[in-house]
Amino acid sequence: MLIGEYTHTIDTKKRLAIPSKIRKELGLKAVITRGLDNCLFIFPPKEWQKLVEKLSNLPIGQKDTRGFSRLMLAGASEVDLDSLGRVLIPDYLKNYAQLKRNVVIAGVYNRLEIWDEAKWNMFKKQSEKEVDNIAERLGELGV
Repeated sequence: MLIGEYTHTIDTKKRLAIPSKIRKELGLKAVITRGLDNCLFIFPPKEWQKLVEKLSNLPIGQKDTRGFSRLMLAGASEVDLDSLGRVLIPDYLKNYAQLKRNVVIAGVYNRLEIWDEAKWNMFKKQSEKEVDNIAERLGELGV
C-alpha cells in the first residue's frame, strides 16, 4: 500500500528520488502520467494495468471518456527506478504539473501523486477546511 507524505526535490537532471519506504511497493518499474488537479500519478505496473483495463472498457462514442483516456494513456510514460530509487520526469509532464524544484510525493493507496510543493500546501489547506463536509458526503455514500 502506498501511503504517506514526503517532501523531495527534483534535481538538475529532472530526476526525483522515490522515498525508500515505498520503493518496495512501487517496484523497479512504474508508469507516470498526468493526474488530476494538476499533479502527476505514478502507478506500479499491476495497478496501471487495472486502470488501463477500466479505461479500455469505456465507451469511445462519448467525447468525455475519449478525452480522459487520451490524457491518461497518451500522457503516460514507463519509467525505471535507478539504483538510487530515482525516476526521470519527462518535460511534458513536469510542465503539465508545473513542478518546480520542491515537490511533495503523496501515497494514495494504489498510486503516488507528485505535486508542486506550493500547490500541495494550498490543496491541503483548503481540504482541511472542508474535511467535515467531505466526511458527511462520504457518510452518505456509505464510507
